Amino acid sequence: MRQSLQHRLQQNQNTIDLSPLIDVVFILLIFFIVTSAFVREAGVEVDKPQAVTSSQLNNNIILLAVTAQGKVVYDGQFIGISGIRNTLLSLLKKRQRSIVIQADKSVTTELLVKVIDEAKLAGAQTVNIATLVR
Repeated sequence: MRQSLQHRLQQNQNTIDLSPLIDVVFILLIFFIVTSAFVREAGVEVDKPQAVTSSQLNNNIILLAVTAQGKVVYDGQFIGISGIRNTLLSLLKKRQRSIVIQADKSVTTELLVKVIDEAKLAGAQTVNIATLVR
């Protein structure tokens, strides 16, 4: 009995306490999450056209996507042409931001003009079209 008790005490003394290591890992994880800049995507994959005169915009934008099937998407939800104005009105009420439309290269010009018109009617001052840089 006495030997098994001594044996268990020796085993407990030989182990490494991982609590401080786990604390440090969690603190580093929190640090990287807080300092990371998250880019908000439209929620669908769009095949964008290429342009020579593309420029980089800041992260303070609202992304709308127009799929090859003609569906309008904001934040992963299909809002359609009729939902653009209400969605942008509520977003632009807080503060003015640029609108970026990620339109598939097979989208008709008529549909793209309707999306731009709805964004302008919602009060957007600048509407941009996302492209790939050559």
